Amino acid sequence: MRFLVFQHLPVEHPGVFRDFFAADGIAWDAIELDAGETIPALDGYDALWVMGGPMDVWQEREHPWLVAEKRAIREAVKERDLPYLGLCLGHQLLADALGGRVAPMAEPEVGVLDVALTEAGAGDPLFDGLPARFRALQWHGAEVAAVPPDTAVLASSPACRIQAMRVGARAYGLQYHVEITADTVREWGAVPTYQEALDRTLGPDALSGLEREAGRQMAAFNRNARRLYDNFMALVRER
Repeated sequence: MRFLVFQHLPVEHPGVFRDFFAADGIAWDAIELDAGETIPALDGYDALWVMGGPMDVWQEREHPWLVAEKRAIREAVKERDLPYLGLCLGHQLLADALGGRVAPMAEPEVGVLDVALTEAGAGDPLFDGLPARFRALQWHGAEVAAVPPDTAVLASSPACRIQAMRVGARAYGLQYHVEITADTVREWGAVPTYQEALDRTLGPDALSGLEREAGRQMAAFNRNARRLYDNFMALVRER
């Protein structure tokens, strides 16, 4: 089995999922789009994962590769019916590529915060066995403001109504971060765009506190990631 992974920053990778891939013998090809790497043909891939990044979906002039990326997402989801998992920017790109709308938030959502499943989410196979309410790392200043056609909203938070969605049968977007490891907050805190959002939301010098809070929650984060991964893999194998 082989997965294709779109990355937009070297430190925004599949995180803890890399361990799960290795244990299951899943090969995966990371395409670093911000470094100018070319998207390969989708033949031979069993799923597409799209990770986060500091750019916004509407910045096609600044990042022209976004045009090709959205085209590849449409091909994967609409033409090939590939299982798709998008995290943060990958969630927003799914919406934008398939006819939804992404917009800036009035204030960034940053921190370890509550996410709650909707009624649709509680019955969705991706969230089978996961708690109805859980804590998750948030670090974003844009949000899905309108979903594409044929979309179910699966999770929400007080600051962001569309925290998770399913488009069609097998394409999922998660606004929150489920992939994080012990290194994630420290590494992301060194990215200027992320540091600016953190300072704006939680105040200067908030990084160490956020890292400690993430550390306290890490066991639960990783348990939820494992369950979500197993559920996603069941969808891949079913297809």
